[in-house]
Amino acid sequence: MNNVIVVIGAGSIGVAIARRVSAGKHILLADLRKENAEAAAAVLSNAGFEVSTATVDVSSPEAVKSLAQKAAALGDVTGVIHAAGVSPSQASPKTILWVDMYGTAVVLEEFGNIIARGGSGVVIASQSGHRLGALTNEQNKLLATTPS
Repeated sequence: MNNVIVVIGAGSIGVAIARRVSAGKHILLADLRKENAEAAAAVLSNAGFEVSTATVDVSSPEAVKSLAQKAAALGDVTGVIHAAGVSPSQASPKTILWVDMYGTAVVLEEFGNIIARGGSGVVIASQSGHRLGALTNEQNKLLATTPS
């Protein structure tokens, strides 16, 4: 059975990490835009990686669950690289929170249910989180413990 690395967000950072950790593994590359996933997949395929693609909206629990199921069907999910997000130059504050914060929680929750024993993940965070003041201890606790 294949070991699978899931890359969510087909940008340069996610692809660069995938190149470092995916030798001998199947890469499932997902992005909101199919053409972005396919372009990144072509680069990885040309470099010798086994790659398949999917589309996903990380702010949709159903879409993320479907992606997790697709990944599990490919083999043992041993890694998740979550590099999807939007910035203030791309989206409104509401969309940033919906995608960057809620979407990350959904990804961690769904892939936490299916990741193989000993698997790992990395979340690439946006600098947008540093534009506001520090959260209180209570807010940090709520962020860490509230289900998505």
